[in-house]
Amino acid sequence: MTTSIAGLPAPGRCLVMGVVNVTPDSFSDGGAWFDHDAAIRHGLGLVAEGADIVDVGGESTRPGAQRVSLQEELRRVIPVIGALAAAGVPVSVDTMRAEVAEAAVAAGARLVNDVSGGLADPAMPRVVAKAAVPYVVMHWRGHSHDMDTRAVYADVVREVTEELHGRINAIVHEGVDPSQLIVDPGLGFAKRPEDNHNWTLLAHLPELMELGHPVLVAASRKRFLGRLLAAPDGTPRPFADSDDATVAISTLAAAAGAWCVRVHRVRPNADAVRAAAAWGAAL
Repeated sequence: MTTSIAGLPAPGRCLVMGVVNVTPDSFSDGGAWFDHDAAIRHGLGLVAEGADIVDVGGESTRPGAQRVSLQEELRRVIPVIGALAAAGVPVSVDTMRAEVAEAAVAAGARLVNDVSGGLADPAMPRVVAKAAVPYVVMHWRGHSHDMDTRAVYADVVREVTEELHGRINAIVHEGVDPSQLIVDPGLGFAKRPEDNHNWTLLAHLPELMELGHPVLVAASRKRFLGRLLAAPDGTPRPFADSDDATVAISTLAAAAGAWCVRVHRVRPNADAVRAAAAWGAAL
């Protein structure tokens, strides 16, 4: 999908969003970019490797994670967003808090990536509407500390699609421009690897696209990949060792029409989406 979103690159192919976790406890790279200078260098490095957008987050959403304070989240992300935006980098802020989103946009962020889809902070849609920036609405059923208990579905594709449709309607009612909405099926969030929820959603991306909005796929290094690649004794593959599988998903997602893939390692995924675009153009 080559849908153009105002204020963001439109290269005519699936975009690549590189991850900068300014946290000590993110599931795959916690602490690696916790220092502001290190995070800024990493963000610039991701752009050099081919990232179209750099997603900066200051609160881990790994399974079981507890929330950080508003003040700490602001302290972590705003200097990094400001420095990257000043360098001309298209930056998104990964946050569930309206106050953080507002400060991030003021610092130069061009997109708000809210894993709660506006459910964690009811003020978020109004802040996004006022800022007039693109807004990623992810499927979400609860905070990280108990989300696995909510992963109960009779039909995961139908239920995720219906719940996202409900969020879209509520958010548009709050004044957000529907042309600025992006949807995310929420891989790994209240989706159990052992029940194949994530693979089923990936296999049915076209049905999510029928919602009429660009789709962001964020599979990078998630638990369901570690489980797929487990050792013979059942030990899951370490998070950072699932990057090759992430590249495969990026290729397939791009070929299926995804608007963007969110990844930790940019260069191989940027190569993958370009190859998928070339393949599609030759059909």
